[in-house]
Amino acid sequence: MSEPTAVVRLTRDITVGLKSDDLADFYRDLHRHPELSFQEHRTAAKLAGRLRAAGFEVTEGVGRTGVVGVLANGDGPVVWLRGDMDALPVREATGLDHASRVDGVMHACGHDLHVTWLVGAAEALAAGRESWSGTLVVIGQPAEESGGGAAAMIADGVHERFPRPDVLLGQHASPGLAGFYPHTPGLILSASDDIDVVVHGRGGHGSRPETTVDPVVTGAYIVTRLQTVVSREVAAAESAVLTVGQFHAGTKANIIPAEARLALNLRTQDTHVRERILAAVRRTVAGECEAAGCPVPPEVTVRRGYPNTVNDAALDAEIAAVHRELFGAHTVLDFGPAMGSEDFSLLAPEGVPYDYWYVTTTSADVWDAAPGERLMDKLDNVPSNHSPLFSPDLSVLAPGTRTLVSAALSRLSG
Repeated sequence: MSEPTAVVRLTRDITVGLKSDDLADFYRDLHRHPELSFQEHRTAAKLAGRLRAAGFEVTEGVGRTGVVGVLANGDGPVVWLRGDMDALPVREATGLDHASRVDGVMHACGHDLHVTWLVGAAEALAAGRESWSGTLVVIGQPAEESGGGAAAMIADGVHERFPRPDVLLGQHASPGLAGFYPHTPGLILSASDDIDVVVHGRGGHGSRPETTVDPVVTGAYIVTRLQTVVSREVAAAESAVLTVGQFHAGTKANIIPAEARLALNLRTQDTHVRERILAAVRRTVAGECEAAGCPVPPEVTVRRGYPNTVNDAALDAEIAAVHRELFGAHTVLDFGPAMGSEDFSLLAPEGVPYDYWYVTTTSADVWDAAPGERLMDKLDNVPSNHSPLFSPDLSVLAPGTRTLVSAALSRLSG
């Protein structure tokens, strides 16, 4: 067996003293107290306190609730490590002892795990600072789930107020048997747009529909018709998802309302496909409203959420190689691009390479009990991100810390 490379050897050295029990307690505390986008005051304070204690110069309130910790440690590259902090409006159903104590709010996407990994990596790298040189910047980002967190930090001067990165690094908890570290060079996550639709009808009494223009019926036709956009207007080799996530209309059973509101979400991986689908949505909405005789044209508002996330291929290959050596060659695989979306890439200034990868978090007993023989069948049958049953295995706390540490050390000067 060959000798470990310097990065792997150093990673093992400076993480040998990781306090897994402490990280587990920190994680459980965050999980019990989830906070929605731009409300992460407690979470941010917890992160800031740990960073200060480790020797970082900490700035709070960046982009409203963001945290930036800077550890300047001599000449060398500047590495940014980013973790997001917000939770989701989901009522937890895990039954865990450390389940959410906030009704209707849950860390259902693993951002509590991301903050814990960030703390573990920051503390390990700070404790081992005699072994590397450069500048480590730790970013606690708010509001990833709402899509505005990275943009808010940028608007608040995160690129101007803090050392410019040479690389931006991040990772995300995912379903899958714990112990794997999927990497994808190039396109890894899709762009996302939210689309708001208002259908204007003519309200009236439920007993006299002939005197009205019913926006509920029109909205239902729009929802049905939109199901054909991807299946009939996008080539099979291209990827897109169009979802109607909200449909609101009316206040009482015997009142035909004057309007209906729909909220759509679009995921695409190609700008031409995006424009084609947006045009189809506008055409479909306008056509159905005209067919129904709506007295006022509909409103269609597109709100751009996330860009595509495109890893720097060379950087990803470098970090994937480190993770293979650290955890075993079989643990690093490529799932290819996903339809999920992130605002992570916005934090990289123009021309700065970034890398984003996954850490699988499903416990062995949950994985083994899930129906299916094939990998994808199993993945479809274990709780995933945004599920009220999502519950990462705490065995991933130390490995997920080491993935960040080793990635940072691959660039920090030895």
